Amino acid sequence: MFIACRVILMCNVNDVYVHFPRLQVLDEGGDSLSDECVKEKLRLLQEFLLTDTQDQLKILEDKLKSSELSTEVYMSEVKAVLKKALGVVKEDEGVEQNRHLNGFSENGSHKDEGEQEGAMDTQEEGDAIKSPSAPKGRGGRRSKADSEPKKSPASTRVTRNSGKQPTILSMFSRVPKRKSDELNGEATNGEAEVKPEEDITEEVRPDTENTTNGKIKPVSAAKTPPPKCPDCRQYLDDSDLKFFQGDPDDALDEPEMLTDERLSLFDANEDGFESYEDLPQHKITNFSVYDKRGHLCPFDSGLIEKNVELYFSCAVKPIYDDNPCMDGGVPAKKLGPINAWWITGFDGGEKALIGFTTAFADYILMDPSEEYSPIFALMQEKIYMSKIVVEFLQKNQDATYEDLLNKIETTVPPAGLNFNRFTEDTLLRHAQFVVEQMESYDEAGDSDEQPIIITPCMRDLIKLAGVTLGKRRAARRQAIRHPTKIEKDNKGPTKATTTKLVYLIFDTFFSDQIDQNNKDGGGVKRHRCGVCEVCQAPDCGKCSACKDMIKFGGSGRSKQACQKRRCPNLAVKEAEDDENMDEEEVLPVKETKKMSQAKKKKQTKNKISWVGEPIKVCDRSYNKNLDTVCLSALQHFPCDYRITALWEDGEKMFHAHWFCRGTDTVLGESSDPLELFLVDECEDMQLSFVHGKVNVLYKAPSENWFMEGGMDDDIKVIEDDGKSFFYQLLYDGDCARFESPPKVTPSEDSKYKFCASCVRNKERGVQEVPSVYEPLEDEESDSKVFYGLATLKGEQYRVGDSVYLPPEAFNFGPVKRSHRKDCVDEDLHPEYYRKSSDYIKGSNLDAPQPFRVGRIKEIFCNRRCDGKPDRMEIKLRLYKFYRPENTHKGPKGAYHSDINQLYWSDEEATVNMAEVLGRCQVEYAEDLVESVQDYSSKGPDRFYFLEAYNAKTRSFEDPPNHARSAVHKGKGKGKGKGKGKAASQESQDQEPQETTVPKLRTLDVFSGCGGLSEGFHQAGISETNWAIEMWDPAAQAFRLNNPGTTVFTEDCNVLLKLVMSGEKTNSLGQKLPQKGDVEMLCGGPPCQGFSGMNRFNSRTYSKFKNSLVVSYLSYCDYYRPKFFLLENVRNFVSFKRSMVLKLTLRCLVRMGYQCTFGVLQAGQYGVAQTRRRAIILAAAPGEKLPRFPEPLHVFAPRACSLSVVVDEKRYVSNVTRGNGGIYRTITVRDTMSDLPEIRNGAAALEISYNGEPQSWFQRHIRGSQYQPILRDHICKDMSALVAARMRHIPLAPGSDWRDLPNIEVRLRDGTTTKKLRYTHSDKKNGRSGTGALRGVCSCAEGKPCDPADRQFNTLIPWCLPHTGNRHNHWAGLYGRLEWDGFFSTTVTNPEPMGKQGRVLHPEQHRVVSVRECARSQGFPDTYRFFGNVLDKHRQVGNAVPPPLSKAIGLEIKKCVQGKMENQEKMEACN
Repeated sequence: MFIACRVILMCNVNDVYVHFPRLQVLDEGGDSLSDECVKEKLRLLQEFLLTDTQDQLKILEDKLKSSELSTEVYMSEVKAVLKKALGVVKEDEGVEQNRHLNGFSENGSHKDEGEQEGAMDTQEEGDAIKSPSAPKGRGGRRSKADSEPKKSPASTRVTRNSGKQPTILSMFSRVPKRKSDELNGEATNGEAEVKPEEDITEEVRPDTENTTNGKIKPVSAAKTPPPKCPDCRQYLDDSDLKFFQGDPDDALDEPEMLTDERLSLFDANEDGFESYEDLPQHKITNFSVYDKRGHLCPFDSGLIEKNVELYFSCAVKPIYDDNPCMDGGVPAKKLGPINAWWITGFDGGEKALIGFTTAFADYILMDPSEEYSPIFALMQEKIYMSKIVVEFLQKNQDATYEDLLNKIETTVPPAGLNFNRFTEDTLLRHAQFVVEQMESYDEAGDSDEQPIIITPCMRDLIKLAGVTLGKRRAARRQAIRHPTKIEKDNKGPTKATTTKLVYLIFDTFFSDQIDQNNKDGGGVKRHRCGVCEVCQAPDCGKCSACKDMIKFGGSGRSKQACQKRRCPNLAVKEAEDDENMDEEEVLPVKETKKMSQAKKKKQTKNKISWVGEPIKVCDRSYNKNLDTVCLSALQHFPCDYRITALWEDGEKMFHAHWFCRGTDTVLGESSDPLELFLVDECEDMQLSFVHGKVNVLYKAPSENWFMEGGMDDDIKVIEDDGKSFFYQLLYDGDCARFESPPKVTPSEDSKYKFCASCVRNKERGVQEVPSVYEPLEDEESDSKVFYGLATLKGEQYRVGDSVYLPPEAFNFGPVKRSHRKDCVDEDLHPEYYRKSSDYIKGSNLDAPQPFRVGRIKEIFCNRRCDGKPDRMEIKLRLYKFYRPENTHKGPKGAYHSDINQLYWSDEEATVNMAEVLGRCQVEYAEDLVESVQDYSSKGPDRFYFLEAYNAKTRSFEDPPNHARSAVHKGKGKGKGKGKGKAASQESQDQEPQETTVPKLRTLDVFSGCGGLSEGFHQAGISETNWAIEMWDPAAQAFRLNNPGTTVFTEDCNVLLKLVMSGEKTNSLGQKLPQKGDVEMLCGGPPCQGFSGMNRFNSRTYSKFKNSLVVSYLSYCDYYRPKFFLLENVRNFVSFKRSMVLKLTLRCLVRMGYQCTFGVLQAGQYGVAQTRRRAIILAAAPGEKLPRFPEPLHVFAPRACSLSVVVDEKRYVSNVTRGNGGIYRTITVRDTMSDLPEIRNGAAALEISYNGEPQSWFQRHIRGSQYQPILRDHICKDMSALVAARMRHIPLAPGSDWRDLPNIEVRLRDGTTTKKLRYTHSDKKNGRSGTGALRGVCSCAEGKPCDPADRQFNTLIPWCLPHTGNRHNHWAGLYGRLEWDGFFSTTVTNPEPMGKQGRVLHPEQHRVVSVRECARSQGFPDTYRFFGNVLDKHRQVGNAVPPPLSKAIGLEIKKCVQGKMENQEKMEACN
């Protein structure tokens, strides 16, 4: 097996240096036979030494081990053997021996007499004749560069049964002279001049960091990259580099082999063969592919396209022989060079049919040789990988990168292929090839089909692997096409079932938009990237898009680009821009202006006179003829308002209450042009500004509104006569809230000057200003006036009440900690330099502190100089409460304490009344008439204390007597445990009885495993009677947790169609909810299908009208529930310039619903996870529209960017606390520190807790009932390489892939990883402090990517430093969670290199478990999931966090309670 090695060592030393430049460096470095040099030479040459030399070294080593030789004698003997092997061989001896080694020439390529004669014959007979190419019917093939055109005759392949095949001799005259031969010159007999690779060096210049007092500090010498073969681009010192072992003695060269009778079915004398001009086809087995130097190398890495000469040796068999054994085959040597390789499809099973084309024939590959088998296995692997990806994404275009990984990792490779498992490393290794297949697949599709290349899954793969799009022309790509058509997956949702109203709104809107685009010439012209070859190609003139172009005789209306020139870079960029909304992105927004300030008025010249007698009120005469009029605006856009008062005060005046048009609301262009909205804006104006009178009708909901669902067949409310409008809702422009106008009845004396807008604005103004009442006469002071009551924002505050204050109101001392950045070994951790920022995603270091809590001791105003109180500055004197984390115990104290536990303090602080953020209730636990748990469960704003804290002595004491509430003094039963009848009675006396709210009958559509419903159940607002979930494992999980619910595992469109057609049951006999049954509708319709649609065209319209959003809105229109909730990803409100949001709100408004939208952060409602979600709320006429819940927990500010920009205007929800909160952040430690330790791949479904809960969250999540069994604490089993990487991620906070050491590691499967090679200079990052290179690909130097630079099976994944400069250094991938931080958004499949890569346990070497993810979502430990580990992860990742839905449910509950209380008051009055 050392034939090729002998060739190297038998050449002179200079030849050795060509292959091993490192040897020359060692020999020239002084003592070339020192111990270190000898060891390195052994390492470099061990595989390539002569057999007898190897034997001598082995004998010497055995003698050393058996102590027959000392170390000194052993080293001297080895030096002598190496010196003889490297230096003694004479040049003439080496050349002479080389000629007899199986035809190898001095540079490792075959040459024999037959081949030389064949080459001479070729020159003499056919220099000018071009070679025929492969048949046109085959799939695309990899060919030489465009400088080698082939002209293929228009003929078809003759099959076995055709009766004709050309004589091989007739083709020899058509052998072309290859371009590479011309370049090298014929005189060299095919030997290419070997040019050593240029050394990449960088001048080390002194800088300020390396100089001291003008003296230059010594800097380590720049390290040169390891040498590569100039041809195959493989590293010459790589242990995986193999040499071709030579051909058998009876092997034939290609011309001679092709004339062998064993390969021909017919005699050479048969007629007609010479007229056949296509290449013959044969099959080959036991093949090896190598370059001119004999290096075994892959043929699919771009070498053929770069004119690198590759040859192959094999056994050739007839085309009809399917047996891969060598029996009956013709041994052949040095076939080629290979002009092209191609894939013609699959063999009807799972093996791809791959072929070579040479100047003489086509060859279909069967089995490789044993030595070439590992290289060919990678080729088979990536082809089969492409097949998996194509088929998967064809059926699942909404799949994520994690979903694709799940598919790949769970696919078992077919028998007969030389690999047994697919991993993420497999996918990343072949990413360039896979993406090119996607491009080819898209090119073959229809113009209206959404390209697969822009799916979320492919975009993530392109970014992660650093794929170059449009790298080769479509004609040079091979498209994998299967003989049998891939069937579409029919299990997805069917065509949307819609009500007439929803259908008409969408249909009308899109028709108008498409027409407008056609008028405008198709909108903005789409630019191309100008980089990829697709962009630079000419229009084909044949596709449907080209035929419509004017230059090809078309109309030019479609404005579509040539289908052959679809730019993949542009498509991916548009899809990315459409969906990405950075958490910290700040967009320029229009300045919000009041309606009256925005309108520029124009006076009319008409004569104005009063009609009727004026009415005198407060020295002003009012006219009683009030109307709605139209005001002229300079922009030719009339503005409407209602006249609420007319009077004359020198000039004829009126008071205008404004309406706004739909286009001035968040609805924008989707609004009804005849619908107006009341706004709380008004002003006094001159009558001369009136342009004309219009009719504005109030459209009140009908009495039978709830039963009219699905019956509207016209979106028009009134006919457009040019002067008629209607309104039905009041609009709040800051929060985008559409609400029913409040009913206000003016008093008799103000009916001619009454303005509802003025009344509401005045009330709001009064509430914003603090006021004091009830002066305390017995507590007078010379400088202060004391009061017993103060009011602010409609809330009353008395002495003894507890209040919230901002964190800066008073301080307790710093408790923050910071990460320490250690000095690291740059050679061992070469990627650590990328961690330049101190910010760690998932860290709570910059989270604000929760609100301060204080108890009011005094309410006072300072006296002015005249002795009167200064009521403009109302002050509060407060007792300060400590939270556990504010004491000397710090965060550890908070970890073990209840979230609402405080410590009394006699420390006092004085604050302004205007700083008060709200009121809360703080009680001494000993005085409670119920348990602390029962007391705390009644609402969020309830705190308790058991001890007082003395900051000076850092001790805890019994609270003083004045700390106890005056109301509850002496009524406790001790430790808050009183539960007797007396206590119960006293509780009823002290607190008003809460109105019992009946639970709303709820339908949960797209329910998943039930997170949304679970939160509503915890809030006590709903009873989920029906749920619809198409995915069976999630539906089964919903049933497990809600046994009384009817769960439909069907398509929601089918069910709605049944109900609308009058059916009472479905095909399984389950009862369907009927009109009037559903009181609340909730759900989160998937909307990934909108990705990549940037213009209004037929495809966009088709996607929208068949989307599940439209189906869900139709459910709302048909059932007309009292309350409606739509939950979705944050970007739902930004999709397609917020088009989805606008149309959703437009439908709800047209139905008659009050509605609003907002973005909420789940981390602010009690989970250790950042998860921003868009929420649309709607309430039926007569109900109160819920407000969004105020945040409960403080959270990282970077994750709390919750405003939404629509049409350049920024909208905020109604919350007033912003990033503030009444409780501290819930951390990872709070969430899961009590769970038992498990290993990678743990699969036990039930285990013991092995300990008590440690934190408030853990006590809460385990539940009040004792549960000894912990379920679903299981995690994914990661591959051996991924497991090794996880083991080497440090446990320090913020650790990720950048902390990995660059070492070789033995894996659990017995294989060993390689060290990552840094082979290029990095223009952006320079060199390391030790002078080492930092680039792993030629693109780091600003050059195009070189496929030969790719590395695999390394501890540091090659793809991450490859593309790190473009993607924020891939911060967080392979990241550990931080105990004091929070989870990234919980995903459906935790993958260390997925979208949320920070999924490693803080201390254990594994990804997070299902139960840990469920806790990060706020699911109780008793909540059940169904299916395998990936099914359960998907159920958890797709769910709405129950604490978030509970907070929303409590707001809905408040609305229902408020309505019931108002009804009770009205009944009491009547």
